[in-house]
Amino acid sequence: MTDTGGAQIRLLELADAALYRTIRLEALEKNPEAFGSTFERENAQPLSWFEAAIERADIFGAFLDGKLAGIAGFSAQEGLKQAHKGRLWAMYVRNTARGSGLRKLLVAAVLDHARGRVEMVQLTVVSENEAARRLYSAMGFVEYGYEKRALKQGGRYYDEILMVKFLDEGTAGSAQAMP
Repeated sequence: MTDTGGAQIRLLELADAALYRTIRLEALEKNPEAFGSTFERENAQPLSWFEAAIERADIFGAFLDGKLAGIAGFSAQEGLKQAHKGRLWAMYVRNTARGSGLRKLLVAAVLDHARGRVEMVQLTVVSENEAARRLYSAMGFVEYGYEKRALKQGGRYYDEILMVKFLDEGTAGSAQAMP
């Protein structure tokens, strides 16, 4: 567990499944354009479904004053040819905790966890989410692709930016930022 200025960042455990369910549903409800899943789909799932999510992936929780205020997931790719790649996903920080530095702490926790496990971490972010794009760029991610109409929510399409951070500094030059 990392304790930074009152914030604690740690991997969620099975005992955190109800807390995870609550914040995940909040994220899907408040920012539906940012996630591939939907509130309706996940709200219909039993608690055991969220427990299974915690067991199959590494989901970090950011706690402020003992309350879960943010989450970020990490998973490594499977298969020999893709095992060098990991993915940061499902990043969300509650409105009440925004501006507290939790977003940066969560990304740093995922990157620290990924080091020694994978060579690079990829993510996608909705093109209109300027705050997230700035955060990821500041944390060393570079844009390498653009997917038009990646998501469709409420009859509206959302484009996504594909970003990568190479954890082995020797290969960092192989990704080129988009113009």
